[in-house]
Amino acid sequence: MAKLNLKEKYKNEIISQLKAEFNYSNPFNICKLEKIILHRGLGEATVNPKCVDITYEQFYRITGQRPVLTRSKKAISNFKLRENQVIGCKVTLRNEKMYDFLAKFTQIILPKIRDFRGISNKGFDGNGNYNLGIKEDLIFPEIDFNKHDKSRGLDITFVTNSSSDEECKFLLSSFGMPFVDNRSKS
Repeated sequence: MAKLNLKEKYKNEIISQLKAEFNYSNPFNICKLEKIILHRGLGEATVNPKCVDITYEQFYRITGQRPVLTRSKKAISNFKLRENQVIGCKVTLRNEKMYDFLAKFTQIILPKIRDFRGISNKGFDGNGNYNLGIKEDLIFPEIDFNKHDKSRGLDITFVTNSSSDEECKFLLSSFGMPFVDNRSKS
């Protein structure tokens, strides 16, 4: 089975489709995917410090890149939060790893979701970026079910250089993201 190279597909097919659809006058204005960010908030780290190590290992296995631990800026006693305590974990993917993750996400992970009918159109932020929440991390094949203690979700952000949601949706759809068509529900 030939590996789907999304970077080559972008250069050879998607750029010409974007030019035809949006009539760009400047080639530098053509919409492109800049980065993909995976993030998980670890509010339970105040009670269960082991979840930080589990999340770090899971993100490393999923992306092949070392995650960054995010820390609190100040102490908040109502949340049992101390200053400089780990409260999240994130990975920013660019270039080849970004395209590899996107191919794996659209070809392997999304079809693995039970009763999957498509991705919601409500995740666009108005600036050409798309946010997606995953409720269960077991859909990733790298997660070992036997070492899995608890189901945790994560957020995925697709950052583009486009200025509108329409361009971003067209770009992500061209990469194979299956968006739900809301027009048929009217």
